This record gives sequence, C-alpha cells and structure tokens, in this order.
Amino acid sequence: MNTSKLMDKEAIRRAITRIAHEILEKNKGTDDLCLVGIRTRGVTLAARINEEIKTIEGTKPPLGILDITLYRDDLTLIDSQPIVHETQIDFDITGTKIILVDDVLFTGRTIRAALDALVDFGRPSSIQLAVLIDRGHREFPIRADYVGKSIPTALSQNVRVILQENDQSQDEVIVEDAEKR
Repeated sequence: MNTSKLMDKEAIRRAITRIAHEILEKNKGTDDLCLVGIRTRGVTLAARINEEIKTIEGTKPPLGILDITLYRDDLTLIDSQPIVHETQIDFDITGTKIILVDDVLFTGRTIRAALDALVDFGRPSSIQLAVLIDRGHREFPIRADYVGKSIPTALSQNVRVILQENDQSQDEVIVEDAEKR
C-alpha cells in the first residue's frame, strides 16, 4: 500500500492556530460563539481550537460533542446495530454562532447529518464549518469556512487523521491508496 505523509505534528499545530485566529477574526471575538466537535476526531480538534482561542482571547467558548450516528443516510450500510455515543451539548444553541468541527471534509454527507442533528437542539444564528483537511469529491453543496489544508485526492485514496488523544500515536495526516478488494 502506497502511503504519504500530508501533515506532521507541527503542521497540524500551525493549522489549528491559524483556524483559531480566523474564527476570532471573522466572528469579532468570542461573543455568542460555541464550538461543536463531531465524534470522534472532530471533538479532539474542537478542544484544541478551543484551547488556542483561550490562549489568544483569554476565554473559552462553550464546547459541545455531537454524535451523528442516527442521522447518517448510510446507517443501514454501516452495521445492523450501530454504536451510538452520547451527544453532549449542555448549553442553549439558539441564537449562537456555532463552529462545527470535523477532521476531514469529503462528500459532505457527515456534515449534512451533523446539521440535521444540530437543529434538533435549537436554532443557531449561524453554523460555520472548520475542518483540518478538505479532500474534495463533494456529493452535497457543502464547503468549509476554515480549512487547515486542502488536498486533491483520488477516490481510491483514504485520508487518515491520526491524533495522539484518539490513536495513542504521534499527530499526523496521511494519504494512502485504498486496498484493492
């Protein structure tokens, strides 16, 4: 299998710092701002962005965790009994500016499911999307507002975001050719 490293630990750190600055600039600070990470790696990235925002502004916006399992349009294809994790949004999102965070933006289906899940919690004034990697190949008209790195990929490739908190390995993003089946 052919594998190449797209980002190392420092590149990921720099991207998170840049995304945090861009979020603060576009939203003119942290007023009415909330971050919501999509399980699993989106949660880790949202927490890191939130820490960076605290370093810059001295305050952290509320941070939520979103599980989209039951909102997926491919639920029956994944597993006959999918594992549903808890969504933790313990603040009112009505009227807030939500920064939805995920690791890789691909077809847009995950983000569509996340939007459906979010509106069940209230009516935010806006939802913005932050992703570490945008790899193209959209199936829905969805785009990220904040992107760590855009990379054109072939459909036959996989993009893997490896984060220390989730994978007990050094932070990196790799692109690998999918195994032939």
